[in-house]
Amino acid sequence: MTTTEFQVTGMTCGHCEMSVRKEVQQVAGVEGVDVSAQTGKLIVTSAASVDAAAVIAAVDEAGYRAVAA
Repeated sequence: MTTTEFQVTGMTCGHCEMSVRKEVQQVAGVEGVDVSAQTGKLIVTSAASVDAAAVIAAVDEAGYRAVAA
């Protein structure tokens, strides 16, 4: 298992977390998503390394900004 961490800005609540989780889960290769509005952290688990640009685009699609941590 590989984990990749991102910092997400703009999240304030559980609904924000749900929106990010829903979009990131659709990225090819993603097996798990742990996201926290409180800390701004997004941790993606996958069998192999995941395309960081695709994860960042998915977070953007949800209406937030992400950068690899």
